[in-house]
Amino acid sequence: MTLHTLITQYIAFRASRGEDFSSQARVLRQFSRAMGIALEAGEVQPECVKTFLDGTRPLSSYWHRKQSILRGFYRYAITRGLVASSPLPVQAPKRPLAMTPYIYTHEELRRLLEATTCLGGANRQIAPDTLRAMLLLLYGAGLRLCEALALNRADYEPAIALLTIRDTKFHKTRLVPLGTDLNQALAHYVAAHHRLTTSTSARAPLFAGHDGARCTDHAIRKNFRRLRTIAGVQRTDGAPYQPRLHDLRHSFAVHRLTAWYQAGADVQKLLPHLSTYLGHVNVAATQVYLTMTPALLQLASERFAQYAFQEVNHA
Repeated sequence: MTLHTLITQYIAFRASRGEDFSSQARVLRQFSRAMGIALEAGEVQPECVKTFLDGTRPLSSYWHRKQSILRGFYRYAITRGLVASSPLPVQAPKRPLAMTPYIYTHEELRRLLEATTCLGGANRQIAPDTLRAMLLLLYGAGLRLCEALALNRADYEPAIALLTIRDTKFHKTRLVPLGTDLNQALAHYVAAHHRLTTSTSARAPLFAGHDGARCTDHAIRKNFRRLRTIAGVQRTDGAPYQPRLHDLRHSFAVHRLTAWYQAGADVQKLLPHLSTYLGHVNVAATQVYLTMTPALLQLASERFAQYAFQEVNHA
């Protein structure tokens, strides 16, 4: 049996159990192509597997994810007598340190938005005002990039300041209300940008390039890297990676939490609301976004000191 056939059989088996196996299936198909479609399942060489796992980029947690997926595949194949042994490496490299989100300051956000005017005009794939509106939405509403890119015109209702986010990461649809300033900025962008397009379809993309086609993940990230350089926004903590678009979502969560602390709100009571707004299934998923910045740590410490002082007085 070829490796390709065995992988196809394994994917079908996992799908028959009602699992959402789509992302794992993509990795397995990549593995099949890397090894060779016609290769027999039992002829996969350990050095070829290692090359696939190592990839061409610096070591990241993706190495261990690929290893875990392949381990499950070979466990399935060995227990059914379809291959004699696993060609996976016996030892795995040490896991890299977890990526620390970058929390943008309000000054850095201002510089990023102002720098969009320096990106050029019609000769660029994405207009400066489109990128600016995208950044405002990613930060102001805490959206994932994929969610913003998937928005259609019909998903935005400026009259009631509401976005409909469809088929999210957890395969659910959620409603995202917008603040007054963000809604005005987005409505202004829509009114100005959509006058330049000919499509009147409700399914037309909210964010489109000069050709009217939906903006792509690659194009947005490429332009953001240029924008970050122009604005002079970079890490100074020695991390091997620079601030990301996804860090705008982290910044939204941290700044929202900081504002609640500053307002004296019951943060623990409000956290479930933040989880719902971000599209998380539980509060634990939201906690990943709550990086403890110096400002947030100071506010939390002050809140704890106030609570402890009250407890002592009541004792």
